[in-house]
Amino acid sequence: MKKNNFRTLLLFADILILAISFFIMVWIKPATIKSYISTHISFFIALAVIWIIVSLLNGKLYSIASYSVFVKKVFISNIVSIGIAALLMYSVRDYHFSRTIVLGTASLATVMELILGTLFLAYKKAKIQNYEEYEKYIVPSEQELVNETAANGITHNENFSAHPNIIKVIKDECGKEATEAIMQMTGNKLTGQTAVLSTTSIFNINGLPYDEYNYIINLHKINDITGLDDFLDAVNKKLSDKSCFLCCVETKEQRKKSIMDRFPAGLNYIYYSFDFVIKRILPKLKLTRKLYMFFTNGKNAVISRAEALGRLSRAGFKIKQESFIGNLLFIEAKKYCAPLAVNENIYGPIIALPRIGKGGEMLKVYKMRTMYSYSEYIQDYVYMLSDLQDGGKFKHDFRITSWGAFCRKIWIDELPMLINFFKGEVKLVGVRPLSKQYFNLYKPELQERRIKYKPGLIPPFYADMPTDIDTIQASELKYLDAYDKHPFKTDFKYFFKSLWNIVANKARSK
Repeated sequence: MKKNNFRTLLLFADILILAISFFIMVWIKPATIKSYISTHISFFIALAVIWIIVSLLNGKLYSIASYSVFVKKVFISNIVSIGIAALLMYSVRDYHFSRTIVLGTASLATVMELILGTLFLAYKKAKIQNYEEYEKYIVPSEQELVNETAANGITHNENFSAHPNIIKVIKDECGKEATEAIMQMTGNKLTGQTAVLSTTSIFNINGLPYDEYNYIINLHKINDITGLDDFLDAVNKKLSDKSCFLCCVETKEQRKKSIMDRFPAGLNYIYYSFDFVIKRILPKLKLTRKLYMFFTNGKNAVISRAEALGRLSRAGFKIKQESFIGNLLFIEAKKYCAPLAVNENIYGPIIALPRIGKGGEMLKVYKMRTMYSYSEYIQDYVYMLSDLQDGGKFKHDFRITSWGAFCRKIWIDELPMLINFFKGEVKLVGVRPLSKQYFNLYKPELQERRIKYKPGLIPPFYADMPTDIDTIQASELKYLDAYDKHPFKTDFKYFFKSLWNIVANKARSK
């Protein structure tokens, strides 16, 4: 079957499943079917339209090659669809719809999609498969990404020597195997001016006898440290310039793996669901943060790899190397400056990013958060590790959350930039507002040219679809040359060409 015909069939099946779900929910209501259909048909039509649009934008109908991708796409698409439908009903003040029918239709359709999709995938996997067809869905694991850091100039020490007492203290705490792995990271940098601790208390850092150390090691995972930013600031203060700090963290991915391995199948998902709500949702919301502290006392917090690296960078450290030792990620970081101020809205859904605007002035560009907290502090580190992929974005950017990737795909993350538009800081079409790090990758002559204009909500990128940093610069230069001659005509042309690429050719910022 041709690919387009197959996708059309999937679209038809998706609408049919939604319709069947709607009629089932209407049928189980106590009143007559006819009365409910007449009062709820407008809801069904609105939901069906939203359902199809979100499914197409999120690629749900194209994800039937991989079970994990398929499940994630179905859940995200369907939750967003019912959310938009609910907001639409609320906005028009239409409250007469039955909650059983509204929520039941979406829930039953989701269950039916998952069951039928699973059966289809089981059928497909019973045949000889072409691995290359599914390879594009494979994203490197966190372990693989960390292992790859050695190929980007971050290497382990092949030969090492350290003070025997230091080795003994580490071995007593971690065991022989872990000690050898730690020594491979630290090498011969451990001297008499090294402090080895296993603590969660800032008091023990401030209480170290010397004013300055050449190396500090903390063997207790940072997940258990309440007031982690203050703790890292205290470590920074105790280190001399260009000295190192070694710490460890149980990353979000390692935590999930540990839960899945620790409990029997089925029970592990139930436990993980409760853990997700208590450890990842409650601490992020202002209203529930005190409840989270009551349940956990701030211990065993969920920290992603991106957040751990970002917190260290915010505290004035440069990341030198990372390595998984046992079920913990060990990070070696070098002090290079005083700690930076902590963003007060570090967990908020809307973030203000510093970007270069007209005249070289720094703007606060508003966007929806699509990355893990503290990710903004490690942009240089991610660039060093990953360089740029086609389209000028970082390859395998581990800072982006699953929800954030979806928001970027359907442009939800860009909506807060309308604040900048109405404030007159950006225009509708124009060159993209860039961070300092990314701006510095541009040629000097284009840097000088760019700051003569207001940046735009829709950049020339979506009209020309360049693939690397050089073609991106050529695209922007072509746009600026055309804009100087015919401003309105150029923006009009680029707007509709970009819109066509976004809608018809599914051009997206990854």
